[in-house]
Amino acid sequence: MVPKYRRVLLKISGEVLAGEKGFGIDPDVTRNVCEQIKEVHDMGVQVAVVVGGGNFWRGRSSGDMDRATADYMGMLATVMNTMALQDTMRSIGAPCRAMTALEIREVAEPYARLRALAHLENGDIVVFGGGTGSPFFTTDTAAALRASEIGADVILLAKNVDAVYDSDPDENPDAKKFDRLSHMDLVEKNLKVMDLTAATLCSDNHIKIHVFALAEGGNIKKAVLGEKIGTIIE
Repeated sequence: MVPKYRRVLLKISGEVLAGEKGFGIDPDVTRNVCEQIKEVHDMGVQVAVVVGGGNFWRGRSSGDMDRATADYMGMLATVMNTMALQDTMRSIGAPCRAMTALEIREVAEPYARLRALAHLENGDIVVFGGGTGSPFFTTDTAAALRASEIGADVILLAKNVDAVYDSDPDENPDAKKFDRLSHMDLVEKNLKVMDLTAATLCSDNHIKIHVFALAEGGNIKKAVLGEKIGTIIE
């Protein structure tokens, strides 16, 4: 089996790591995710990961909270998930480096593009935490930014649904599934795949996006091998 991509960036939400608990980190789910990543890494694919923080923090706690403060708190939540992924990766024998956009040297290496590229070339899985390091940007935008910086062949956008639909398939049984889309379709059809800034960044830098369900075991490997699952956006 020959991988279709040499270097990928996997974007996963923090909620994925919480599993059915809905909050915090489920060690069994986290280990399963890491084992899927290791399987791809062992095929010779360079893997970078951007993780969200929704399992710990989602937006303001009240209308009185400053937006920038809330966003920085969200970035710290992603750092906790980054540490958890790094620790789990190492426990299963996968070489892994955690890098953060916020400088927290005691727990992770500060992000630097050339250093991240060196780690990837040396065979390390690299997990990016802290979002972009600036408020008012989502982790989707962080994924698009990091993918652009490291020259990733594709963003593997692992979600709770198995593809992109024209409406919520949980609410509309007649929702139409898309096999292929363009970056502009995301904007014109108002599809809630990622935010507008992230979609535009991917379009400007010609970065392919592959959307699929992470819950189904082996889907990361299937996506890397180029199998027809989920939705391709290019």
